[in-house]
Amino acid sequence: MDKVTVRASSALAQALAAGAKADYDAALKQADADYKTASNKCGDRKGNDKDVCKAEAKRDRDVTKANADASRDGTAKAQAKAHKVKADRDYDVAKEMCGDDRKGNDKDVCLKEAKVVHEKALGAARVEKAASTGSSTDVAAARREAKKDTLDAKYRADREKCDAMSGDAKDKCTADAKAKYGK
Repeated sequence: MDKVTVRASSALAQALAAGAKADYDAALKQADADYKTASNKCGDRKGNDKDVCKAEAKRDRDVTKANADASRDGTAKAQAKAHKVKADRDYDVAKEMCGDDRKGNDKDVCLKEAKVVHEKALGAARVEKAASTGSSTDVAAARREAKKDTLDAKYRADREKCDAMSGDAKDKCTADAKAKYGK
């Protein structure tokens, strides 16, 4: 290539990078603006409904920012990180939904079921990350770990459901859960 072509290519690359940076900055700014608007809408709500609303606003902001980071970086690893952020923020929302309106075992079961969904999403993100950065052995290990974590969370949720029972029904429920999950 001649010097003119090299300079033109360099200028084009810089212009594209500047455009990508501007798009990234705009996405972050928009996420913050959307968060502020959503948070303000939560102001009229009361109690747990307000807490859920705020958690949803925070989730949406954080997920948008993580997706912007993933788009900017353009790697599968960055995309897996964005999926982890989404899983974590969805879990935060789910925990709030189990919040003040529920009591006792109903609340405990709700939290355990939210944990199952969280573990499943985290496992998927780990497998995705392993697929982008590791070998087939790493992917297989990530899948095994994800499956184990999800099954453990399901077992804890099923056991929690048994706590609402008493006597023989509770014993049978616990034995069924142990048999189902090989515990």
